[in-house]
Amino acid sequence: MQICIFEDIEFSNLEPLIFNRPVYDLLCGTSTLKEKILRSYGNINYSLHTRPYLKALVEQQNPGIPVNQINDDYCLFINGRIIAPKNLSEILPLIETEDKVFVNEETVVAAYLSGERLKKRKSFLNDLFSTSDFEGLPLKIIDIKCAGYIWDLMNINGSQIKEESEYFINETRNNYVNILPSSVHTIKPENIFIGKNAVVKPGVVLDASNGPIIIEEDVEIFPNAVIEGPCFIGKGSKIKSCATIYENVTIGNTCKIGGEVEQSVFMPYSNKQHSGFIGHAYIGSWVNLGADTNNSDLKNNYSTVKATIGGKEIETGLQFLGLMMGDHSKSAINTMFNTGTVVGFSCNIFGPGFPDKYIPSFSWGGAESMTTYDVNKSMQTAKVVMSRRKVEFTKADEEVFKTVFELTSNERQKRGI
Repeated sequence: MQICIFEDIEFSNLEPLIFNRPVYDLLCGTSTLKEKILRSYGNINYSLHTRPYLKALVEQQNPGIPVNQINDDYCLFINGRIIAPKNLSEILPLIETEDKVFVNEETVVAAYLSGERLKKRKSFLNDLFSTSDFEGLPLKIIDIKCAGYIWDLMNINGSQIKEESEYFINETRNNYVNILPSSVHTIKPENIFIGKNAVVKPGVVLDASNGPIIIEEDVEIFPNAVIEGPCFIGKGSKIKSCATIYENVTIGNTCKIGGEVEQSVFMPYSNKQHSGFIGHAYIGSWVNLGADTNNSDLKNNYSTVKATIGGKEIETGLQFLGLMMGDHSKSAINTMFNTGTVVGFSCNIFGPGFPDKYIPSFSWGGAESMTTYDVNKSMQTAKVVMSRRKVEFTKADEEVFKTVFELTSNERQKRGI
């Protein structure tokens, strides 16, 4: 039996982070949504489903894995937006059974398909999945949560780090916490995992009293940084001197982080090196936040925050919500973002005052004026930025940039950009 991790028609609600990646590649806790699914099943035969314009990029990032292709006669389809529990393989075992669909509220969480039903779906694998694809199947209600909006991942980030910490803090993996110098202050060290070749310099405080701190291989923590758990810091990242990392933070691999960060997710290869506060935020890859960039995550009247997703204003119901920024976007020094600000893919934000709370992809400017960021110039910058991390900007990346530019043109036009 084959597993297929799929994207459904609700993927766009996770803007602005999904323009250049499938939903299942979003980071939450210590791993992506896809990795949580695969971790439960172990070594299995699986394929990936995505939007057609992302197919070449997903193939490039997942060598040897079929994309928009199913080679078996029996398939377990799993929604890429699910927050997979550790016992997912027990809830949805890889055993042949009757064709069936599993739902949570109005979302298709998973489905078993075979025979003619599977054959029919194979012929439409470039289409996004919807509930209509599973009409007529026996239905079972299942209590597995799906990410509806990007802030859902931000809000469960701390609990996911706690749940997944057993993969790091146990007797089966080497833990180098015992080599920390005496000048490093640890609180509840049994909840701290230090990876191979990690460097933690004098004066650092690691406080795991409220949850685990996981510092992966080749991470460097500069002097006098303070880190509170739950916190996950991915391979090769650097935490700058005097940084304050509060609880519920995930930092992907190869990031540079300074200043204050609270309850936020940084995807890999992003930088916030300097002073400034980022809280209740979700930041994409290849982002650079200039010195003293700040976001508000709480309104002065303590009311709930609204955010604009896909051109529609959403009442989030959240009292705390900060910045959501897409990949390859940048902010200049002293940039200020209001509560619930959404910045799209490949934007360059600068200037005094608060820019709009919704900034379409490929926007250039700030509060005073905004214009379109030329796609060719944006790609040239991306090539330079990626090459500094020895990552190639490929033809697949170029096609994604061009497609996202076209897909988001209406949003820019609506706002006179």
